[in-house]
Amino acid sequence: MIALGVFAAIEIARHRWKERGGDPDAITTIALWAVPAGLVGARIYHVITDNELYRGRWLDAFKIWNGGLGIWGGVAAGVLVGAIVARRKGYDIPTLLDCVAPALPVAQAIGRLGNYFNQELFGGPSNLPWGLEIDPAHRPVGYEHTATFHPTFLYEALWNLALAALIIWVIPRVLPRLKTGRLFVVYIAGYTLGRLFVELMRVDPANRILGQRVNVWVSLIVLVCAVGYLIWDYPKGHDTAEVGDETPEDGEAVDAEEAR
Repeated sequence: MIALGVFAAIEIARHRWKERGGDPDAITTIALWAVPAGLVGARIYHVITDNELYRGRWLDAFKIWNGGLGIWGGVAAGVLVGAIVARRKGYDIPTLLDCVAPALPVAQAIGRLGNYFNQELFGGPSNLPWGLEIDPAHRPVGYEHTATFHPTFLYEALWNLALAALIIWVIPRVLPRLKTGRLFVVYIAGYTLGRLFVELMRVDPANRILGQRVNVWVSLIVLVCAVGYLIWDYPKGHDTAEVGDETPEDGEAVDAEEAR
């Protein structure tokens, strides 16, 4: 499911990059570096935040086929390496970020379906019609006699799809003066908002800080930073001129006045 998500994200990004006059093959070139980097970053984040699972058997940290990927590390490493490749190739990085902004949540939504097949990362008990039936072998400690749970991975997947639609069709109309590249920050803010509520619902074992899951704190901190940056960075007033537009020098302004 993760692989299918990656393919979908690449196709979306290729289409958006082409619409902006770029060569879609540039996205494929970047992906050849960014995707492996993202997998490595996701694994490193998981091993760091769940290091107790590997104490005394650190070689198991390389057994990625046993599961264990953290989206935070994946996005950070993938974007960093992708930006490095884009810079060396001379591509416009802010525009690239806008192109991948809706592609990433779509990829995450598809990848989350893997949690269904693995019967993992679900929420607390639920008697709702869409409650997820979990086999006894996969139920957390303390929930051995509970059969159905909230499918939080499904909630997150639906949220991600809605976020992608928001980025493509709504945000450009609601915030028309948003600077190039900031759609990616909107993605970060939107994803962390949804992830915050999902984390609060989950019952699978996780490391905690001050009584809350580590990813609750990560979501909250990143959300506040992203929203704060968007507010601080959004152009003030009614001037829609792009950053970098040339303005007349003092001498030129005087000459123009004299000419009139």
